[in-house]
Amino acid sequence: MAQLHVAHLFFAFAAVPFALCSALGVVYTVSACFFMRRFFAHPMRAPVCFPAVSIVKPLHGDEWQLFENLSSFLQQDYPGPVQYIFGVHDGCDSALQVVDMLRTRFPEKSMTVVVDGRLYGPNRKIANLKNMVDHAEHDVLCFADSDVRVAPGFLRDLMSALQQPGIGLVTSVYRGTCAPGFWPRVSCAMTDYHFLPGVVTGLSIGRARPCFGQTIAMTKATLLRIGGLAQFAHHLAEDYAIGEAVRASGLSVAIPPFVVRHACVERTFAQLITHELRWSRTIRAADPMGHLGAVLMHPFPLALLALLLSSANALACGLIALTLMVRAMLVLQTDRATGARCGSLVWLPLWDVLQFVIYLGSHFSSRVLWRGQRFHVGDDGLLSPGVQHDASPK
Repeated sequence: MAQLHVAHLFFAFAAVPFALCSALGVVYTVSACFFMRRFFAHPMRAPVCFPAVSIVKPLHGDEWQLFENLSSFLQQDYPGPVQYIFGVHDGCDSALQVVDMLRTRFPEKSMTVVVDGRLYGPNRKIANLKNMVDHAEHDVLCFADSDVRVAPGFLRDLMSALQQPGIGLVTSVYRGTCAPGFWPRVSCAMTDYHFLPGVVTGLSIGRARPCFGQTIAMTKATLLRIGGLAQFAHHLAEDYAIGEAVRASGLSVAIPPFVVRHACVERTFAQLITHELRWSRTIRAADPMGHLGAVLMHPFPLALLALLLSSANALACGLIALTLMVRAMLVLQTDRATGARCGSLVWLPLWDVLQFVIYLGSHFSSRVLWRGQRFHVGDDGLLSPGVQHDASPK
């Protein structure tokens, strides 16, 4: 009996730190609701002028809804000249068939196709972008991933932000767009209700310094000022490194209050875990202390651990209910602020627990699987090659 009593006390005390972290997580979540509402309430200014823009699109394969995603860039409400550059490493790439469809659908648009297999390091996306930049006709560059979809006013908003004093680069936060199936919806929920509020909160308190590769706009002069793209060919988080290089040059990175849509296509549990672990370990490499503090973004799983360790203590049960309530508030506020919806709240506990498991897993290894290749991510964010597989570059 004495041993059972000691064990009970041990678990009861062990539950306390989890309960305290969960309570702090509740404070974070309520704050995130406020910051989400305030961030997206800021109106966008109209651009002073409409400079010519070269949109640089790295492609690989006929991705899900590729035609629709690319078309959203070709249907911009933008009076200035726009050049569209599509780049592949292989002339037999199936993405080129989609580009041919775009030429037929939008014959009046200026489109350039670059087929160039040159590499400068393990990051093939950077190689693709560098190979295309030499063909850019205009001074303003917009790098945009192939799985991104934008609103008709995207270029106007982008130029408005880029024209502000001291701004060297403009990037944008994003929400998910679900491919058919259960796991893409889970991936989308993780993007919408963990990543997005976390970024907005970090920006609001001055803690986050992000740059997102989904969309990056800068001038050729800024790109030359930071030394070009080739230097980022060994980075996993090349977008973050580009943003830091711009900041180090004395310019600022702007993140306007609008979202673009990023395709969530992880069709299996294994694909979802692989992708999310790579992303989480990338964040850990870029900002170790910030990633450690992100534990507060998981109040429900922390309360669940406190409940289990305290043998279903009444206070822990109340904490469970409270965390689910504030998390549901954040989901609804995110949907309201961005004008979109991911899915039913009935799956919220699953989303949160799975995201917490991925967060924990990100602390135990620095290996990632990226586009068919295994790499080790160093503390500096650089890639070291591991076991080679079939690489599928973008």
